[in-house]
Amino acid sequence: MLSNPIDEAKDFESLDPTDFVAEWKWDGIRVQLILGEGQASLFSRTGENIANAFPDLVDNVFGRGVLDGELLVGHNFEPASFNALQQRLNRKTATAKLMAEAPAFIRVYDMLFDGDTDIRAQSWTERRERLEAFFATQPQTRLDLSEVIPFADWDALGTIRRKGADESGHEGVMIKLRSAPYVPGRPKGNWFKWKRDPNLVDAVLMYAQRGHGKRSSFYSDFTFGAWKGNELVPIGKAYFGFTNAELKQLDKWVRTHTTQSFGPVREVEKALVFEVAFDSAQASTRHKSGVALRFPRINRIRWDKPAQEAARLEEVEALIPAT
Repeated sequence: MLSNPIDEAKDFESLDPTDFVAEWKWDGIRVQLILGEGQASLFSRTGENIANAFPDLVDNVFGRGVLDGELLVGHNFEPASFNALQQRLNRKTATAKLMAEAPAFIRVYDMLFDGDTDIRAQSWTERRERLEAFFATQPQTRLDLSEVIPFADWDALGTIRRKGADESGHEGVMIKLRSAPYVPGRPKGNWFKWKRDPNLVDAVLMYAQRGHGKRSSFYSDFTFGAWKGNELVPIGKAYFGFTNAELKQLDKWVRTHTTQSFGPVREVEKALVFEVAFDSAQASTRHKSGVALRFPRINRIRWDKPAQEAARLEEVEALIPAT
């Protein structure tokens, strides 16, 4: 079961906080773990069995049932960055070095089957009781029970959410209806996600490329950078975050400020600043800057801001979580 983004302006007015529980939202990938006879199976959201890539996990989990949770890497149940997890994804096998540096574990949110009993129709409260009993009777070294966060009201939860993001790097909180069954898809009103406020950085437009589909005649794919000394180095690329009217303005600006072209890509004068919103920064060997932004989007076009006042690379590097 997937969650819907909370609408702070509308949802909190109609939702009674006593009907809900909260858990931390983690920056991993959502998985289902099937436990039974033989090796456990580990399925991604796309339905792919990725157990062979995580033998350190599936060979060290015990019990019977189907669990839902977040696949993470780190020592002693302390999650490392998503970048560390990414090193283990899309691999058929895992090396001993990778497993030692980034051991896998699951932060367990929910239980779908308790042994051979399908409990998806039961309420979250009933499923949680069974899940806690599972952990009480099955000592686990690779499974960690998701913490339920106590809160009095929505304002209090908002304070907890901000503190968790600032101090522990949480992605935000999940808000779950106590009476909700576990159903496929993204049903409305059962689970909500209340993500932390995005990071913001002022970056300089470096390159532009035409978009696809309805945007194929417009320059709408933008690469932007930060200053490293007197040089701009790319830190990300964004395709959305602007209105249709702004897209037309940007397209015109790109065409009149192009300095050279490389096939479909235009390099432009280093003169236009974007306020870029993003979820997190991570170290990257694929980028000249050594930095990559997670889920970047254009928050605002800073027509008023001189390019020399945009962010320096060290400011962006400071946002990379310690590992």
